[in-house]
Amino acid sequence: MAKNLQSKLQPSDKISLYDINGDAMKSLQTEMKAAANGATVELAASAHDAAKEADTVITVLPEPQHVQGVYKSILTSSLPQRDRVFIDCSTIDPSTSRAVAASVSSAQQGAFVDAPMSGGVVGATAGTLTFMLGASESLLPRLEPVLLTMGRKVLHCGDQGAGLSAKLANNYLLALNNIATAEAMNLGMRWGLDPKKLAGVLNVSTGRCWPSEVNNPVAGVVETAPAGRDYSGGFGIALMKKDLRLAMVAAEEAGANMKLADAAFKVYEEASEQENCKGRDFSVVYRYLGGKE
Repeated sequence: MAKNLQSKLQPSDKISLYDINGDAMKSLQTEMKAAANGATVELAASAHDAAKEADTVITVLPEPQHVQGVYKSILTSSLPQRDRVFIDCSTIDPSTSRAVAASVSSAQQGAFVDAPMSGGVVGATAGTLTFMLGASESLLPRLEPVLLTMGRKVLHCGDQGAGLSAKLANNYLLALNNIATAEAMNLGMRWGLDPKKLAGVLNVSTGRCWPSEVNNPVAGVVETAPAGRDYSGGFGIALMKKDLRLAMVAAEEAGANMKLADAAFKVYEEASEQENCKGRDFSVVYRYLGGKE
């Protein structure tokens, strides 16, 4: 993402990088400094240091508590006051995001928006990410050009927090479709069906979905799917468990009835702890369910 951002900015622009992993930060700086053109790059000593002279601050963090901690470290009295825009691309719960947005507003340091993304490592590298944006319409002319340096689409979902709501609703559906696809493939194969022929039926019928068509959990059905690489790469099962948990928290706050959520969460929780599933793509639930390999 940072390399795509750099390549589309001017040499007069500057990118200040910070990550708690110092080695990764230095390695990225070396790669970016080797670029023939684009913005200049420097390493910051902290998130606060990276933000102090910035007009645009982009954060991507694993969990809600990390987002809270980073913004608490940034929004101190020593931060020079200016009309910044803070773009948080983390996948967290909407309530935490709104609380951080309120802290930015009360500090009079600009605006905080949520822009969770879809596309994974492949999309981040290729610059083809989709951002689900939660922000005031008045900020769109300022936000869209920045996000389009790192992605292909910006979907404005509504006011601050709406991007996360849309992302979590999508990932809830994905979590269920993934389990259902694994179960359906396992069922059909136990009935003696050829997995490619079964997938061919599903993908021209009403059962068609992303897990059946693109990320099929049976090795050999889709050549590029993680199933053919012992489920390596792809979207980690621990991340799917995390997103499902966040969706469940947000659903409870909204009073939404999610009848399948607990059963699905148990599948991901148990699979993510099973030795031959741990650390693999979330389609590995097919293995957890006892699917034929």
